[in-house]
Amino acid sequence: MKPDACILGIESSCDETAAAVLRADGTILAEAIFSQQAEHAAFGGVVPEIAARAHLQHLPGLVANVLQNSGINPAALHAVAATAGPGLIGGLIVGASFAKGVALAHGLPFLAINHLEAHALTVRLPGLMPGAPPAFPYLLLLLSGGHCQCVLVEGLGRYHRLGSTLDDAVGEAFDKAAKLLGLPWPGGPHLERLATTGNAALVPLPRPLMGRPGCDFSFSGLKTAVARAVALGQARPQDIAASFQAAVAAVLADRASHALDMAPGVTALVVAGGVAANGAVRAALGNVATARGLPMLAPPLRYCTDNAVMVAWAAVERLRYGLVDSLAHNPRPRWPLAELSGTLLFVCSVNKCMFPLLAITRASLSFMC
Repeated sequence: MKPDACILGIESSCDETAAAVLRADGTILAEAIFSQQAEHAAFGGVVPEIAARAHLQHLPGLVANVLQNSGINPAALHAVAATAGPGLIGGLIVGASFAKGVALAHGLPFLAINHLEAHALTVRLPGLMPGAPPAFPYLLLLLSGGHCQCVLVEGLGRYHRLGSTLDDAVGEAFDKAAKLLGLPWPGGPHLERLATTGNAALVPLPRPLMGRPGCDFSFSGLKTAVARAVALGQARPQDIAASFQAAVAAVLADRASHALDMAPGVTALVVAGGVAANGAVRAALGNVATARGLPMLAPPLRYCTDNAVMVAWAAVERLRYGLVDSLAHNPRPRWPLAELSGTLLFVCSVNKCMFPLLAITRASLSFMC
């Protein structure tokens, strides 16, 4: 694949409709994103049916916009990629179907991108952050409204989950704590702002699983404690917010430290997902990494949350191995990183012929690099 090959990426797994055109060398030629926050705010969370309809309404215009701004004709694209899971099935179907249509119309390869893998590989996008992209292996903390995992990233398609949440994702905990405090949805950014005016030492809150072996998470008890503190009415909202944020940051730092114990030899601690935008969380995880002599790497804030640039970059990483997907690939609302296998197609670099590879994992193709 030539460095100037262009990839169209599409993201529609939840409530962000996004499209981007990326060159194989990592240059972002154009990107656009439509946030559906206004559509869902009145309901206090994402409504799947509304999200799917919004993707259907806005995606064609976004794709046309990024193609025009990039100066790339669809027929001149090298490939088309779309998030195919995990996520809300309605939105996944809209994005993947649109991408397949573009690929079919112009005779282009299609890539079904795992949303978690896209987050895992974002820090490898050249020029996104100062310094060279991290080498494999590295430890990934994926922290969002739907996911909370410690993952050892050993290479493309080679992911080992070390720990995950036993109940709620950390982003969900932020949103529910914010709702208890009367803050608008999405609550994470509002809670962080409120916490800056509070005293984290005034409201004693539990720090679930802290100090215990392993690197699993639990946040349901912490949410219950916040509900109790609010109901008692003896603490200011800003103090509860500050105490909640401090408890979450401390738990994440503790779990990250345990995960690093389980993954000797990693080159970096990488943080991705919407919660990675929280300043207190970044600071706590940065201290853990510094104590281990490792860099703590997190994408710029706008690439922590869902976006199409990360989808296109994951496609670039896969295309370097000659991997594409069949147009028959079905979106999956649940698609763990460990299951990145199935029917793949190997693209001959000489004549672009496609050969089916049945039931072969991406990890087993690492010899091709």
